[in-house]
Amino acid sequence: MTATGSGGLPIALLRRIAAQPAAVPAGERCEMCGEPIPEAHQHVVDVESHAMLCTCRPCYLLFTDSTAHLRFRSVPDRYFSFPDFELGPGQWDELEIPVGLAFFFRSSKLDRTVAFYPGPAGATESELPLDAWGAVLARNPALAVAAPDTEALLIRGPGPDRPQADCHLVPVDACYELVGQLRRVWRGFDGGQEARDQLAAFFESVSRRSKPARAEFRGSFADGPAGGPQ
Repeated sequence: MTATGSGGLPIALLRRIAAQPAAVPAGERCEMCGEPIPEAHQHVVDVESHAMLCTCRPCYLLFTDSTAHLRFRSVPDRYFSFPDFELGPGQWDELEIPVGLAFFFRSSKLDRTVAFYPGPAGATESELPLDAWGAVLARNPALAVAAPDTEALLIRGPGPDRPQADCHLVPVDACYELVGQLRRVWRGFDGGQEARDQLAAFFESVSRRSKPARAEFRGSFADGPAGGPQ
């Protein structure tokens, strides 16, 4: 005779049910510890691969010390504008960016600045001429406030509706999010009207969140192997 529980089910079956792990709730999970995370969450960057990891708050806080020599770094939430930012005649063209927008950040692994621009394939790395980039930094010393790996300088070059270039410091994950949004709607060479509308909305949000950077800021963004801009 098979033993049964109070609900009429065999005890052996009840034991198997009790031993099964609980169902995993749907939604995103921390890529470090596996805990559930909300849709709005923070990121940690792998400085070796530049990959972004979605993290819970406790895991994020483990990597907030920017002076520690760790493989992972937490992406801060700083937004700055540079009201005095300027490019000299032809400087945007000298950066060899084929579209009117790019983001720049210093890679600890490569020990130099790298540049990416949006397109139909997502974020595309540019062969950045470091001498030309050094000239931009020399003309705009406040840009040195950007932290390596985790913060980017998002620059829009001059265009028909914008006679002067502009620049914002933003979290690097915001740049990748923008590029992903543009990729989904990109049409033709310049992205098309829907991409331009999304870009305008993004910069409106960035402008609201940004505070002006001070010219006396200095950081590690421009530090090259010999102390010069790279």
